[in-house]
Amino acid sequence: MLQLAWGAMGLLLGGSLLLLAVGAAAIARTTSGDPLVAVFTASTFLVFAAALFASGCANAWAGRGLRQHRAAARTLVLVLAAVNLFVLPFGTALAIYAFWVLLHNDARALFVPRSAA
Repeated sequence: MLQLAWGAMGLLLGGSLLLLAVGAAAIARTTSGDPLVAVFTASTFLVFAAALFASGCANAWAGRGLRQHRAAARTLVLVLAAVNLFVLPFGTALAIYAFWVLLHNDARALFVPRSAA
């Protein structure tokens, strides 16, 4: 559930930065003179919004896969946890928790594919 919540927060923040990018683009369009700073600001907001959308989607997809006990989702969460270590303070806490839970032997057993008998 924490991974899903983290993904939702990423999507929400990406959406807010997208709105800020639209506002900066509107300022660049309506400003008389040199709108270079507003264009640069809009582009920067757009790049970070895209990164947050991608990260949010990946975290939400991985969280959904964890709930379904998919081995690929476990691997993706461990990779995302390595990246989330640098997102202080909540990403770091989530990453440490993900490592602690998903690397435990009991949790590994949940993600081993069962053979059809």
